[in-house]
Amino acid sequence: MKTFYIVRHAKAEGQPFSAKLTEKGSEQALKLIDFFKGKEINRIYSSPFVRAIETIRPLAQSRNLDIIEESRLGERVLSSILFNDWQDKLKQSFTDFDLVFEGGESHSSGMKRASSLLDELIASNENHIVLVSHGNLSTLLLRYFDEDAGFEHLMKMSNPDVFEIKVNGEDTVWTRIWNEK
Repeated sequence: MKTFYIVRHAKAEGQPFSAKLTEKGSEQALKLIDFFKGKEINRIYSSPFVRAIETIRPLAQSRNLDIIEESRLGERVLSSILFNDWQDKLKQSFTDFDLVFEGGESHSSGMKRASSLLDELIASNENHIVLVSHGNLSTLLLRYFDEDAGFEHLMKMSNPDVFEIKVNGEDTVWTRIWNEK
């Protein structure tokens, strides 16, 4: 059986690539050490965005594991335009998978990225894998295993959030396991 942990980054100062964690986000990152106590981890892959790396660094250091930066875990950019109604535009992109806004990436393209990584990892010998990403792309990672995962799931996610996915042949079960104490 293969187990994936999809981790959405902790609270951050913003959306740019270089956005760092807030003070609260840094505290949340430290809480991941205790949260993962007792859970086996063989590899940690992370979006190269600063907030994702900062989220998982304390856990990686506590386990003496390298963080493998993986560009396919980078956030799906909706658009280079700052829309006032961005949530409506985002919802549209979950309805029309080929919709592309100026400077953005379609749902289909983001899904292709997520799928290519998951296909490789499922075929690998690693069995306990942490994937650190962002809300939109985390939803696409979940969608790989369950096509019902979509906009509503994204809107319910917290920062951070953690999902456990158990893959046993054709059978897959995923569960939200994060609870902030």
